Amino acid sequence: MTTIRRFCCNDLLRFASVNFDHLTETFNMSFYMTYLARWPDYFHVAEGPGNKIMGYIMGKVEGQGESWHGHVTAVTVATEYRRQQLAKKLMNLLEDISDQIDKAYFVDLFVRASNTPAIKMYEKLGYVIYRRVLRYYSGEEDGLDMRKALSRDVEKKSIIPLKRPVTPDELEYD
Repeated sequence: MTTIRRFCCNDLLRFASVNFDHLTETFNMSFYMTYLARWPDYFHVAEGPGNKIMGYIMGKVEGQGESWHGHVTAVTVATEYRRQQLAKKLMNLLEDISDQIDKAYFVDLFVRASNTPAIKMYEKLGYVIYRRVLRYYSGEEDGLDMRKALSRDVEKKSIIPLKRPVTPDELEYD
């Protein structure tokens, strides 16, 4: 049986195996600690039998006005646990927190333009490509900014795609 619970400090020493996928971004320990301290509601782990970490989601809430949104910084599931809808469950949890607790307008995430399986999964979850960010990943590969409108965005303004690509310098960071 799988349990989804808040990520805790001890998990930082146990989740490295989930990050072995070459498409998964890996961050330094202080980055994870910052998210754990600032946005604990947005950091969850899926744990299986024997307390094995199967996957996790890490995010935050940011912006102001109609740009107030939940952001998925990372979601990943270990290879051996894929195709069990864990990523969907983790994404739904972050979306629910963004929508119901923080009253965000939308949830966004960035994905490598070459990561077709992830893009298709996000589209099945209701995300649309909002814009292309040129050379987003290490100054080499383009990223796609994908968004899903939440209940507060009644007119779905947040997901109207931009007509031109942007550079990382044009992204607004709050």
